[in-house]
Amino acid sequence: MAQLQLADGVLHYQLDGPANAPVLVLSNSLGTDLHMWDTQVPLWREHFRVLRYDTRGHGASLVTPGSYCIEQLGRDVLALLDALDIQQAHFVGLSMGGLIGQWLGINAGARLLSLTLCNTGAKIGSDEVWNTRIDTVLKGGREAMVGLRDASIARWFTPAFAQAEPAQAQRITEMLAQTSPEGYAACCAAVRDADYREQLASIQLPTLIVAGTEDAVTTPEHGRFMQNGIAGAQYVEFAAAHLSNVEIGEPFSRRVLDFLLAC
Repeated sequence: MAQLQLADGVLHYQLDGPANAPVLVLSNSLGTDLHMWDTQVPLWREHFRVLRYDTRGHGASLVTPGSYCIEQLGRDVLALLDALDIQQAHFVGLSMGGLIGQWLGINAGARLLSLTLCNTGAKIGSDEVWNTRIDTVLKGGREAMVGLRDASIARWFTPAFAQAEPAQAQRITEMLAQTSPEGYAACCAAVRDADYREQLASIQLPTLIVAGTEDAVTTPEHGRFMQNGIAGAQYVEFAAAHLSNVEIGEPFSRRVLDFLLAC
């Protein structure tokens, strides 16, 4: 287990691939950990030095008290790059990870070679939705996380995938049950408060936007809005729900790889 010591705790990360290859950073969604990218890593590490990490509040990374913000989570990424002496990297983020990617693209674009924003939006959900979930999790603790796990299958995957690949769906949703309630709630607040709709035009990077046709959380409309706001952004849709990288697997991996290799 590789860990970066931050001022307030440790950030867990994993590096795969050739030491001299370009770096590719992968950022997980809300309620998962770095293993959500397991399907992609075997192909991508043939071409890149793949850097995965558990976002603050998730997996084996630090859980600090209070609400988080996307800027704080973005600065964790910059601290990780600085500690590993990585000047520039490609960035792929899904859902919450895509919000982190937008913040980096807006505020630290010189550190990125490209940006891939998957199943995300410039603004995700309403305050009411997030506040209700935060309250439920903080009051219910671990039991509430288990309840979220059971409900997440319908949000994260299409019924056809959940039926055809139950072990894969269970592997991913179990990450949610194991997430710290305090860390999850703190990241819910970060997602709630993020709104980059007026700032997208400042992203001046090669950008790929990935959407799922059956994603009810971050819809294709979310993706098209970002495409329209970021000059030159490419857009692709897959027949998937929210976790398109898991549900689509190799076609997702190869489409993103083609984009990365062309940057």
